[in-house]
Amino acid sequence: MLETMMSGAFWVSVAQIIAIDILLGGDNAVVIALACRKLPEHQRNKGIAWGVVGAIALRIVMIFFALQLLALPFLKIVGGLLLLWIGVKLMQPEDDDGHGNIQGSTNLLGAIKTIVVADAVMSLDNVIAVAGAAKGDLMLVVFGIVVSIPIIVWGSKLVLKLMDRFPVVITFGAALLGWIAGGMLVGDAALEDIVDDAPGWLHYATSVVGAVLVVAVGAWIAKRQAEEAPLVDLAVENPSNSRRHSE
Repeated sequence: MLETMMSGAFWVSVAQIIAIDILLGGDNAVVIALACRKLPEHQRNKGIAWGVVGAIALRIVMIFFALQLLALPFLKIVGGLLLLWIGVKLMQPEDDDGHGNIQGSTNLLGAIKTIVVADAVMSLDNVIAVAGAAKGDLMLVVFGIVVSIPIIVWGSKLVLKLMDRFPVVITFGAALLGWIAGGMLVGDAALEDIVDDAPGWLHYATSVVGAVLVVAVGAWIAKRQAEEAPLVDLAVENPSNSRRHSE
């Protein structure tokens, strides 16, 4: 275990997991705040702490099962394609995320249950990405999540401000997801015989292609949405003009 932790590959994977959790887990802090907002003042810290513990435990269980499933043929290909889509989605402007549906509870157990359930529902993208970055190592998952969850909960405002101030952080995050997806696609058990005979640089090449593809497609879709939005707004604001043109 000590030898593993001393290796550079271990810390690169840990850094990837922490980055994924921060990029894809920003909503977790919002959920926790909303779930605990109706608790008495003296119970809020307990609600946050136990909610985080429950969310971490459930996340680790979900990722454990994801790691087992990714060992089956073709599932890494499916996971890689999903991760490419998640990376592209990350680069798009945020829509209404449905946080208004998170109900605050007036009792401690109710708030903890809300946090854990909401985190599980919202964490599918996170689970897929972390499982891909961990490459089958559950110890990496546990270490990375234990480090990153407190950052999300107590440093979420700072992280979100940095993302707003430096949009390139989001681009790098999307590229990271594309990089991991590219590696997953050629790491599938169904392709093992083919990849074993392939040159060693194939994994790096597919990772680079995945990163470039996510950034390029994500930027193109975001640009199209930005160009179309003003036209839609004008049509909504001036329905009488639209009717006159149609006539």
